[in-house]
Amino acid sequence: MACQPKPALALVFILLLCGLAYARRIRDQSDLISDDVVVGASKFPPLLRLPAAEEVCEETYGFMPCTSTALGNLFLILVYGYLMFLAATYLSTGSELLLEILGPGIVGGLFLPVLGALPDAMLILVSGLSGSRETAQSQVSVGMGLLAGSTVMLLTLIWGTCIIVGKCDIENSVAVDSKDTKAFSLAGSGISTDIWTSYASIIMAISVIPFIIVQLPQILHSNSGRHLAVLIALIVSASLLIAYCLYQVFQPMVQRRRIAYAKHKHVVAGILKHLKMHAFGKLYGEDGKLNVEVLRKLFRTIDDNKDGYLSHTELRALIVGIRFSESNLDEDDAVVKLMKDLDSSRDSRVDLHEFISTVARWLEEAKGAKTSNHTGSMKFIDDFHEQTRREHDLLGDQGDEAAEGVDNPRWTSVKAVLLLLLGTVIAAVFADPLVDAVDNFSTATSIPSFFISFIVLPLATNSSEAVSAIIFASRKKLRSASLTFSELYGAVTMNNVLCLSVFLALVYVRGLVWDFSSEVLVILIVCVVMGVFASIRTTFPLWTSLLAFLLYPFSLALVYVLDYVFGWS
Repeated sequence: MACQPKPALALVFILLLCGLAYARRIRDQSDLISDDVVVGASKFPPLLRLPAAEEVCEETYGFMPCTSTALGNLFLILVYGYLMFLAATYLSTGSELLLEILGPGIVGGLFLPVLGALPDAMLILVSGLSGSRETAQSQVSVGMGLLAGSTVMLLTLIWGTCIIVGKCDIENSVAVDSKDTKAFSLAGSGISTDIWTSYASIIMAISVIPFIIVQLPQILHSNSGRHLAVLIALIVSASLLIAYCLYQVFQPMVQRRRIAYAKHKHVVAGILKHLKMHAFGKLYGEDGKLNVEVLRKLFRTIDDNKDGYLSHTELRALIVGIRFSESNLDEDDAVVKLMKDLDSSRDSRVDLHEFISTVARWLEEAKGAKTSNHTGSMKFIDDFHEQTRREHDLLGDQGDEAAEGVDNPRWTSVKAVLLLLLGTVIAAVFADPLVDAVDNFSTATSIPSFFISFIVLPLATNSSEAVSAIIFASRKKLRSASLTFSELYGAVTMNNVLCLSVFLALVYVRGLVWDFSSEVLVILIVCVVMGVFASIRTTFPLWTSLLAFLLYPFSLALVYVLDYVFGWS
């Protein structure tokens, strides 16, 4: 969706004008110059009560508006939060435009994950940079609240919502694309994802390792190794960030190769099933040996011109006749791979001996993968065909999502760069005022800044990503569901490696104290539970969304109990 920058610029202009005004309440009138006319104290209280001398707030950058009142800071949090939401929207839109032009690979694997986590990283960075060491130690809890809140919100509220809006009827343990007739059946409707989404959830679970490392001194009740543990965790987190970006760069190539292999395997299974159905007799004799005479008759049936060889044209006719419509098959590519498999002599044609030996090898492979226990039965061919179809579906297929050309690449490139620059500037400029507003609101209301940043800030920095994920999940297809949940797991992974690296670097460089045991425990529980859960299954019935929703209040309650009942922090 295209973004309109005018409201954001108008909001920035109003904030700058507000910053030019400053006043304080006059308490003592004894020093005022008078013309000897005694005027009684006004019985009307001032409508605008600005802070007194002891309540003066510190203006960010020396001109940004500030206040010490709860309502004033709440207003500033809403304004700055909206600006951070716009920054995230501009970065997301610019990244998508850039991806359309340059395609996946380095752009999709390196730039997009980093840009997606940029608003969070900016907020975490400024929370520990501004002011003295004592101020930074106080404000850094805002950064930890944002880090934990973003992770928990994505894996609970957004995850569960995507299950609900993307639900389809579940048949044979798989959600059927675009079929939603079972209403809100807790077990009969849900979503299915491909195997790559399960891999993404495993990576997300692994990315919590730096949290465990930095928490080891507290677990061992040791104070001497805390600074070293922060450094080691920082190195591990940065290493995981580099490894994850490299995985994202090369993953599309690996995915295409695995899909191509699965598709060829499914073609082979389809041919075996076709041969079984059209065989003039049984493929195996009573003695369990391959019936060569039956294969010879099948060969002659496929050999249309009766020249004793199977050509590309005849193999293509065989594939077309089988009708692999469910796998978006590229018939030309399938013929090339099939010829390569059959033609051991590499003379671009298949003789009878090559045909029999290759079919025999295919049958042995099918037997090795069979699920039927009926000895001597040919049911293993049907089982093999069904298995290859499911493997192909689990891997996903991008054939129906072919990238369309960009009409005006130059203008699109300029627009993408401008949106990325605008989003980066807004995030950089207003991250610090937002952190200050949260800290001041916490002081004015006596509400811990962690809970404010845990609940409010993720709504600002992740709203664009959340809305995009929900809209995409509503397409009710396996591919759209897979991409949606892969993006959610990828966003959490970037929180655990990029944002945590920024946080650990602040703690180490500024010599701050790592005292976030309860917050780390919440992140570990949510990431590990959801990561392991998503790695062992690819279909998620509707009841799983209820479990995800319950994890959100559980996380808040757990932090409160550990910090304010057991005194962990």
